[in-house]
Amino acid sequence: MLRFLATADDIAASRFALSPLFELGGLLRKLTGLDRAGLPAGWLDRLRPEFTRLRAETELDAVLALFSRHHGAGFITPPPLGLAQTIGDDLAAVRATPLRQARAEIAESLANRPCADPRALAVLRARDVVPRLAGVLEVAWRSLLAEDWPRLRVICERDVVHRAGLLGRAGWAAAIDGLDRRTRWRAGAIEIRLDSRRRAAVALDGAGLLLVPSVFVWPNVAAFVDPPWPKAMVYSARGVAGLWEPPAASPGALDALIGRSRARLLVELETPSSTTQLARALGMSPGAVGDHLSVLREAGMADRHRSGRSVLYHRTPLGDAVVASA
Repeated sequence: MLRFLATADDIAASRFALSPLFELGGLLRKLTGLDRAGLPAGWLDRLRPEFTRLRAETELDAVLALFSRHHGAGFITPPPLGLAQTIGDDLAAVRATPLRQARAEIAESLANRPCADPRALAVLRARDVVPRLAGVLEVAWRSLLAEDWPRLRVICERDVVHRAGLLGRAGWAAAIDGLDRRTRWRAGAIEIRLDSRRRAAVALDGAGLLLVPSVFVWPNVAAFVDPPWPKAMVYSARGVAGLWEPPAASPGALDALIGRSRARLLVELETPSSTTQLARALGMSPGAVGDHLSVLREAGMADRHRSGRSVLYHRTPLGDAVVASA
């Protein structure tokens, strides 16, 4: 059990962020089998050939040597700063790592999980190890995750919008309790039940907690208590379990009733979303999404509300009934 001791100042200072390189690390752990949860069969079949090619033709194994089941060397998964974090920001942070820091973290990683691969060790002992690893991470991102990232980012952004709304309506206790079945707010502390049996209490000291929604941490939850990350919790974004479940049959009756594009939108509106998020998730133009949403609203199947600066669309009870019956 890990307890983050939080004061009122910590609650005010807590914030959300996204971490593209943490997501890439999670994907690599699943592809290598370090994460026992693995990937959905469809994703694994699609990515395995490219992953195998990268291991043979690039220095990816040097990166993989720095991952364990629970974490990797800190400098190859830099802490996120906010919701606008991009892969370019993360790679710039990796390239800015001092060689002395990189060597220390590499040594710690290899002590925790020894590596006997001479090719990987040669890279990790080289003076230009930092730019070489950054280059490999960039190639791995483009080859394995860049195509899927816009859709996955939307899932994480939707989660943040949902949590922010819950905070405004019900406060931190409800928001923390709803993050994961292993988290709860109790007696001035954020409690996280981790795999480890070790019990620890960590004061946030007014800096707050960084909350990071993730796709590839599923079905687990992770916590950071040591630099370079601030005190942080990484949790499965709301709705991500659907990516790991077999796809549902196409709603043919719903398609015939209201058209395929509007049917896809209505199904997607199970989670309140903005026009931009819907457009990214479904690969449609924002203008087309807006037109279809107008029709769904006029039909009484969708409605909208404001959450902070965003306008979110959601299904009405009639929309829920139409989807359920179809």
